[in-house]
Amino acid sequence: MSRVEVVISDFGGVLTTPLLGAFAAMQDSHGIPLDALGKAMQHATQAADGANPLYELEKGAISEAEFLRRIGVGLEAALGHAIDLHGYGEGFFSHLQPNDELFAYMRSLRARGLRMAILTNNVREWEPLWRPMLPIDEIFELVVDSAYVGMRKPDPRIYELTLERLGVAPQTVVFLDDLEVNCEAANAIGMQAVRFRSNEQAIADLEAVLADPVGAS
Repeated sequence: MSRVEVVISDFGGVLTTPLLGAFAAMQDSHGIPLDALGKAMQHATQAADGANPLYELEKGAISEAEFLRRIGVGLEAALGHAIDLHGYGEGFFSHLQPNDELFAYMRSLRARGLRMAILTNNVREWEPLWRPMLPIDEIFELVVDSAYVGMRKPDPRIYELTLERLGVAPQTVVFLDDLEVNCEAANAIGMQAVRFRSNEQAIADLEAVLADPVGAS
């Protein structure tokens, strides 16, 4: 196997605190029970002929405003009253914090000569909220954002696009993400994936890959 030359990292839930905590905080602040949110998502998906509104949002196919409108309709149907979702994105990011420890480690990898990139499922309107959280452009030469390229992880095409823009083969890449399905997709096209669970574990696993790419899992 080729020597690892590139580290591609997810953003939310890896370079930030966990996303689930932020989602839970927003549900609490808006008084939205988890089961009601699930019903609203199902309602919105059915109303759009099976198109999941979150996936459509992350692919840039619909705007944040349209996503919130669809979810709002579903929530009203589930709860029997309207929920004001204005400012949802800003509120969500107020509950996220940067993962400074892991970012410092990523900076050290750049200093060791590795090329660095980000591959994120994200929302076009949220870019002004997440990009300033960390000095991304100081160490990452490329950011591939699902909302700007019309596809999202785990679609293999977004991984292939990232490799194409970097001009590298998958065997030279280690990919870090907090979702198993995204890691499986990276492995399937020839990358080596590390699933993020904690800083200590992720750093140890990345170091294992960098030291022995053939023997790493």
